Amino acid sequence: MPRIERSADVSWEGNVARGEGLITAESGAFSELPFSLPTRIARVAGKTSPEELLAAAHAGCLTMSLATELTEAGTPPTRLDVTCTIVMDEVEGQGHQIVGSNVTISAAVDGASADDLAAAIDRADEGCPFSQLLKRAGAAVSVSRA
Repeated sequence: MPRIERSADVSWEGNVARGEGLITAESGAFSELPFSLPTRIARVAGKTSPEELLAAAHAGCLTMSLATELTEAGTPPTRLDVTCTIVMDEVEGQGHQIVGSNVTISAAVDGASADDLAAAIDRADEGCPFSQLLKRAGAAVSVSRA
């Protein structure tokens, strides 16, 4: 696989407590997604947060990794639904840190036993660059079936 580089641009106006930022993907897939401190610590409709974007990235990466594992095993998925929750918490002496990523997978896979699916999920987690990044950073990564 070739080296992959992706970019996003962020603009921010104001201080951290009252300021707001906009996130735009280089690809054009999304443009000017608003975020702010309130979107980080609460759920604000129509706005995102860096943690929500990380959750989407981890879920997307793990989904593609699992689809690859299942296809290579001869049991391509009919449907995969993956939910990821990023956990940020206070770590003594380090401030707020990403401490966990909890992933739940619902899979419709014809021809794969429960054991086959569990093994494919384990391989997908090991092969997912986002799972590995989070683990190397010391975050707990849990992947379970719905």
